[in-house]
Amino acid sequence: MEGEEVVWMPCGHGYHDGCIVKCIQSGKLSHFPPSILVSQTATAMPPTHQSSSATKVSAFFSATLLLWVISVFFQILFNKRRDLLYIFAGGCFYQFANWVIRFSVSRDPLFVNTSVSLLHSAVTSVSVVFILLNQWSLTSFKSMFEHKELVEGTWPWAYQALCFSCGYFAYDQQDMLQYRLYSGFIPSILIHHLVLLICFTLALYRHITINYLILTLICELHSVFLHVRKLRRMAGVRDAESRVVKAEWILNWIMFVFTRLVSHILITGKLIKDASKFEKGIEWPLAMLGMAGMNLLNAFLGIDLFNAFKKEKKPQQNNPKRQE
Repeated sequence: MEGEEVVWMPCGHGYHDGCIVKCIQSGKLSHFPPSILVSQTATAMPPTHQSSSATKVSAFFSATLLLWVISVFFQILFNKRRDLLYIFAGGCFYQFANWVIRFSVSRDPLFVNTSVSLLHSAVTSVSVVFILLNQWSLTSFKSMFEHKELVEGTWPWAYQALCFSCGYFAYDQQDMLQYRLYSGFIPSILIHHLVLLICFTLALYRHITINYLILTLICELHSVFLHVRKLRRMAGVRDAESRVVKAEWILNWIMFVFTRLVSHILITGKLIKDASKFEKGIEWPLAMLGMAGMNLLNAFLGIDLFNAFKKEKKPQQNNPKRQE
């Protein structure tokens, strides 16, 4: 079962994805609709070792999240940074959305988490596009991307949008830790959120590179389709020949190329070109380290996306050991 996709039933038992979904769709387990199934990658670690590792991972990331919360509270209470309250507004908003979905749609932790992630991607995408178009209407396109504007300036609503998104990543980190919605000895999703929280809050504390970070969030346009695909598969819609699935994959690839690969490579290139314009300090090294991490994650995501695309194109009956 190593590396294979396992579906967890509400009772806590795990089954091979291809087998259990067929069984449910045939009506033999009609009281368990596919929409409440939780898919996650199984590992070959023994249960005791897996439990011990998970506990250590949870303790580490819970501690870092607590330290982050204390840091933000300190800035608000003692440094009078009322502008940072938007972070807690974002966290409360997405937690409220979590409760609404949990009590009105489904109590399945992964379904709820993915639904809230889709909401965040949609809200952030609309916000970023609005901020960029609004700034374009106020000034020239060229001046928007000047070094001083990107590093020292703050476009209208950019600070609030970044705070709101920062609040989401804190909420999502807590939700994944609470329901163990991660896998692996070093969960990449938890590391991703931790790095983003550090980079975002440092920028918010110092009021620098806000516009650069807004540009990086354009990738949320692609995340919309990643979450849509995940929810679609939870609902049992897996026919690769259907028009809906084909259209989804086309948009998925278009957004991946333009809002992740191209945009992040251009931002990295801009940082390299303007390296001499940065003042001495941690701003440029931290920005380059962050973009290097994002580009690396994009490469791995592209590989995973391609493998998922190939697998979904294969008929399920000819691919009994599915891997995702």
